[in-house]
Amino acid sequence: MSQQQQPQTQAIRLQTQKTAQMEHSTPLFLTSSFTYHSAEEMASAFADDSLDINIYSRFSNPTVDEFINKITALEGAEDGVATGTGMAAVFSTFMTFLSKGDHIISASAVFGSTHTILTKYLPKWGFEFSYFDMNQPETIEALIKPNTKILYVETPSNPGLDIIDLEYVAAICKKYKVLFVVDNCFATPAVQQPIKWGADLVLHSATKFIDGQGRVLGGVVVGRKDLIKELYLFVRNTGPSLSPFNAWVLSKSLETLYVRMDRHAENALELATHLQGHAKLSSVKYPMLLSHPQHAIAKKQMSNGGGIVTFELKGGIESGRTFLNALQMLSMTNNLGDSRSIASHPASTTHSKLSDAERAAVGITPGLIRISVGLEHIKDIIKDIEQALEKC
Repeated sequence: MSQQQQPQTQAIRLQTQKTAQMEHSTPLFLTSSFTYHSAEEMASAFADDSLDINIYSRFSNPTVDEFINKITALEGAEDGVATGTGMAAVFSTFMTFLSKGDHIISASAVFGSTHTILTKYLPKWGFEFSYFDMNQPETIEALIKPNTKILYVETPSNPGLDIIDLEYVAAICKKYKVLFVVDNCFATPAVQQPIKWGADLVLHSATKFIDGQGRVLGGVVVGRKDLIKELYLFVRNTGPSLSPFNAWVLSKSLETLYVRMDRHAENALELATHLQGHAKLSSVKYPMLLSHPQHAIAKKQMSNGGGIVTFELKGGIESGRTFLNALQMLSMTNNLGDSRSIASHPASTTHSKLSDAERAAVGITPGLIRISVGLEHIKDIIKDIEQALEKC
């Protein structure tokens, strides 16, 4: 593949080598294992941990490799590894690069399951963690200890759409020799490439915008070759591998990623602009609105604002439930990044078990609504949200 080709072209043209059938669309290698011509060839396959020869689909698979190669190219990385879910990507990264007694610094505004790993499981196994406020990146440096090994952020964050200057954080990590890990799920490589700004590893829940139609689960981590080799060995030996079928779906989805993200962002910006100043809302948040606190940073490191809009209902939790119940077209589900628009109310659903103080600490207010803006006609999206707001 020519290095001169644009990422949009690579997302479409990077494919598994053609078989003897000379297929145009890449095939699905739905097999658990692979065969050899001789006992000697089989023995050599097991002689080291390289991926030169396929052994078993928990280790490697041509269809999974195609998906990894595409994400690696789009993110500007050297290598990658795929996992069964986004959370498997997060957990595998933590467990590969942390040892007992090590310390991780994370933005407090992270996905709920990542929060659970950091606060419930890592301390149980002898890992320390510290949170910082993404709106106060100047506080990061004071949190770094001699045993700090990882700094972890989502940008934009879920669900609060907080954004952090990747270049600024990367400089701190480089100064203290801390591994900089970025969850790029909300932006996707079509919108933002954190490695360009200094990230060491970039991960995704491919379940979201990368799939784009709410069909399959998947995760992926890309970055420096030496880091990915360690991560690959952890995934290979512990087993959270991506299935070939899901990899095939995700690889095909990447062919339309740039087109979809452009339309998601176009719809999201129009929705956010329309809702500004609405009588039932106290605020509207979207990276490409001038009112977003980190608008200048978003303009610097993102090509568009992505597909997520949040707004604050004046009526709090009860108003949030009323709004969801009044929707006629938008889906109610905990997923996002779908071709269909989705509404969720974190305070009464995904984060309902947290105390008010805990929710406030991670930016989840009582009336916060998260809209994953889909690919429907924007007039229909606005119409459904408007009629639901009138009933709040």
